[in-house]
Amino acid sequence: MAVPAPPPPDLDNPPPPSRLQRVSLRNRVTWLAAMCVAGAVALVSVGAFVTVRDSLYQQLDDSLTERAVEAAEGPLVRTADLQQVPVAFFVATNFKINVLSADGTVFGPEQRPPMSVLELSVAKGEVQRSLRTDKPSNSRVVAVPTGRNAALVMSTSLQPTQRTLAQLSVVLVVMGGAGILLAAAAGTAVARAGLRPVQRLTAATERVALTGDLRPIPVSGDDELARLTASFNGMLSALAESQERQRRLVADAGHELRTPLTSLRTNLELLLAAARPDAPALSEQDRREMFSDVQAQVEELSALVGDLVELAREDTPQAVHEPVDLVDVVERALGRARRRAPRTEFDVRLNPWVMMGDATALERAVLNLLDNAAKWSPDGGHVRVDLYPEAGTGLAALEVADSGPGIAEADRPYVFERFYRSSDARTLPGSGLGLSIVKQVAERHGGSVLAAEAPEGGALLRMTLPGNSQQNEQQ
Repeated sequence: MAVPAPPPPDLDNPPPPSRLQRVSLRNRVTWLAAMCVAGAVALVSVGAFVTVRDSLYQQLDDSLTERAVEAAEGPLVRTADLQQVPVAFFVATNFKINVLSADGTVFGPEQRPPMSVLELSVAKGEVQRSLRTDKPSNSRVVAVPTGRNAALVMSTSLQPTQRTLAQLSVVLVVMGGAGILLAAAAGTAVARAGLRPVQRLTAATERVALTGDLRPIPVSGDDELARLTASFNGMLSALAESQERQRRLVADAGHELRTPLTSLRTNLELLLAAARPDAPALSEQDRREMFSDVQAQVEELSALVGDLVELAREDTPQAVHEPVDLVDVVERALGRARRRAPRTEFDVRLNPWVMMGDATALERAVLNLLDNAAKWSPDGGHVRVDLYPEAGTGLAALEVADSGPGIAEADRPYVFERFYRSSDARTLPGSGLGLSIVKQVAERHGGSVLAAEAPEGGALLRMTLPGNSQQNEQQ
C-alpha cells in the first residue's frame, strides 16, 4: 500500500512561531548563561557538600575510635563497690561510655550509650571492633574489646556535625544563587553589548525596506559581527550602485527613444491624415519616403530595444565558471560579421587563448567590435583582427583596427559610454550601446577596453581579457 506524500508547506500561511521562537535572542542568551552557571554551581556545590560531609564523618569516626581504644587500654581505677573501671569514665565529657561484659552486664555512668547485639559480639570476642550509627539517639557508637570477656562501648552525638553540614548547605545555596543571578546579569550585559551590531543591522534593514535609504552602517571593531556589518555595507553599496545604473539606463534610454518615437508618431499621423476623404492626397514619392522613414524608425527602435535588453542583462552580476576557447568565440563572431558586411575584408591573426567566462556574452562583445569596424570602413576596406597574449601579464589582447577616418582624440575617453555618439556618428545607424556592451563584458570578466589610433590610420579598439594560452596549460 503506497504511503501518501505529505502536503507541501503553505508558504503564504506559515505556521505560528513556537514559544521558543517568540523569546528574543537576548533573553535566550541570558537564560542560557544562567542555566549553564546554575548547572556548574549545582555540580560544584553537590561535590563540595559530599566531600565535606564524608570528611567530617570520617574525622568523627577516627576520633571516636581513637578515644575508645585509648580508654580501653588506659589505666583503671577502683570504685566504691570494688570494681575496676577505666579512668575515661571520669574524664569523658562529650562522650557516653560504659563497659559491657560477655554475659550482658553493663556497668559505668548512668548516661549509657546505646547497646545492641553488635556490641555484645565484641564483648564475647566474636568481632574485633564495631562502628555504627544509632538513629533513635542520633549518635555514633563504637565498641572495642577491654580485658577479658568485656567491651568498652562509647558514643557521641551527631548533632554538631549535622549543624555544620546544615550551615554549609545554606552557604552553598546562597552563594550558588548569587552566582546564578550574577551570571544572568552578566549574560544580559554581554548579550546586549554583543547584539548591538545585530540591532543596528536590523534597524538598517527596516530603514531600507521603509525608506529605500541605502546609507552604510558605522563599523566598529574587527570581530565577526564587524565583518558581518562590513559585508552588509558592501551589499548596500552594490545595491545602491545597481539602482544608480538602472536610473541612468532608464534616463538615457528614455532620451534616446524619444527621437525615433516622435518621428514615427509624426509620420503615422501624416499618413492617417492623408487617408481622410477631405484631405489633400500625397504623392506616390512622398508616400514611399514616409513608409521608408517609418520602416527605418521601426528598425532603429528594434535595434535599440535589443541593445537595451542585452545591456541590462550584462549589468546583472553573474558567476562565470565555464572554460571558453577565445579563438572559437572570435571565429564565430567573424562568421556573423562577414555575412553582415560582405564588402569588408577581415585580416585575422589569432593566437590560442583559454579563459573562464560566458561564451555568449564574449561573442556578443567581439561581434560589436567587428560591426563597429565594418560600419566605419569604406567599401572594400580592410579590418585587422589580432588576438595575442601580452608577455608577463597573464592577459590576452584582442585588437580590432578599421580603415575608416578614426576617432577624434577628444572622443576616445567617451566612446565606451552608454548612448555616446560623436558628431560624425550621429548621421549613421546605431544606438550608441554597442561599445558600452563591450566594456560591460570585458569588466565582468576581469578585463578592460581602450580606444586609440591604429597604425593604418583608422580607429583601434582594444579589449584585454585574463586567461592562459593553450601551450602554457598543456605544460
